[in-house]
Amino acid sequence: MAHDADANKSRKAWLWLLVLPWLAMIWVPSYNKIEPTLWDFPFFYWYQLLWVLISAVITALVYHKTKSRKGSGTTGGAR
Repeated sequence: MAHDADANKSRKAWLWLLVLPWLAMIWVPSYNKIEPTLWDFPFFYWYQLLWVLISAVITALVYHKTKSRKGSGTTGGAR
């Protein structure tokens, strides 16, 4: 029983990674500039696009680290 509580705490700790993309996007003055450009795209645009990719990787990582091990042998989808 104590092992389950520890496992839940460690799984919940992974959720804090989801705050990183939010912080990166909410603080607009940090990326509200034109230079440096990348392939003639201003920093403002390619920075946001880069965070879309980073967010997808972070979300996948958090999903795999937090999904329950129980029921992994079940098949089928939503009904």
